[in-house]
Amino acid sequence: MTPLGDARSGKLADNIAGFGRALRRAGLRVDSARIGLAQEAAQLVGVQDKQDLAAAMEAVLVSREQERGVFRELFDAYFRDPEIAHKLLAQMLPSAEGKAEPSKRRPRVSEALAPQKRFGGGERKPDKEVEFDAAMTASDLDRLKHADFNGLSASEFHLVERLARDIALPVPEFEMRRMRPGMRGPQLHWSRSLRQAAQTGGELMVLRRMQRSREPLPLLVLVDISGSMERYARLLLAFLHAATRAHRRRDVFAFGTQLTDLTPAFRLADSDDMLAAASAAIADYAGGTRLGESLATLRQRHARRLVGRRTLVLIISDGLDTGEPEDLSRELDWLTHRCRRLLWLNPLLRFEGYAPLARGAAVLHRHAHAMLPVHNLARLQDLAGSLAALLHK
Repeated sequence: MTPLGDARSGKLADNIAGFGRALRRAGLRVDSARIGLAQEAAQLVGVQDKQDLAAAMEAVLVSREQERGVFRELFDAYFRDPEIAHKLLAQMLPSAEGKAEPSKRRPRVSEALAPQKRFGGGERKPDKEVEFDAAMTASDLDRLKHADFNGLSASEFHLVERLARDIALPVPEFEMRRMRPGMRGPQLHWSRSLRQAAQTGGELMVLRRMQRSREPLPLLVLVDISGSMERYARLLLAFLHAATRAHRRRDVFAFGTQLTDLTPAFRLADSDDMLAAASAAIADYAGGTRLGESLATLRQRHARRLVGRRTLVLIISDGLDTGEPEDLSRELDWLTHRCRRLLWLNPLLRFEGYAPLARGAAVLHRHAHAMLPVHNLARLQDLAGSLAALLHK
């Protein structure tokens, strides 16, 4: 076995640190502690076998199942790139025959491997070393947090999209009819109590109880993918996919001139795979908006997606509808009588003094229980608290 040398000063430590920063740019939760564990894992397994090294680093750098594909693809690309090859130890560069071509990489992997520019327009100084630096100043992060999605540059948009995937959206829970063991509850759990009594000589020392199970409210999300919502739709779809992953009942539709069911795409674990499947399914992207006709299709074909009157309905749109207001009003009236709350998430609230004066916006404002802004990261972070406050009224 070839000695690896001092991990604090050897080339292997720099390579693993650079790989960790590339993973962070691809959206994985990698910090300095995990990078340190990856360096220890590399020392333990050695570098003679690339598969063993990949498995050891994956064990300490990946914490979610949906990130495994991104890690493996980025590992293969990072440790076979000709610009990086001369920087690595010879033992870490076995033949890469049969690997996927760069054109088939996931978008997150391609972006993570792409040369990075500093915020503010300044180019990085040319350097012989290939660096992957994901560091940003606090002012950069604060600016992006409050920047309107519609005004971001291409590189900023991709970064904000990855940051949005880490924002949680805990939806308030409701009590189900199904019971489960608990410390408190209106019913006694006799079987569990008697089993415990058998361990104490038949003495009934503690009375176990049953309480109602709880789960998040079912979600029905309608996302406007018209031309005026083009810069918001992709980012908000990525946000919703990651933020509502734990929901058992989650139905998502895209609407423009027609209604498209994106629920099968949202069952995919990886957000990039979901966006690719959604793009393939949507036939009217960046077209007009006919919310009334789309809601009519929802009523006729997908009415069972509304679970009793518990479903929380989110309509993400700017309200610039081109259909007949009477049709929209009729369909919204049907929808509001079959859901818990109908909330309108409107990116146009970024304008101070905004008023829903357009015909479709006025109808939607009249039927919605509340209107909330979703035009930047700060508003997405506040969304969970706003939902909880509205649902407890």
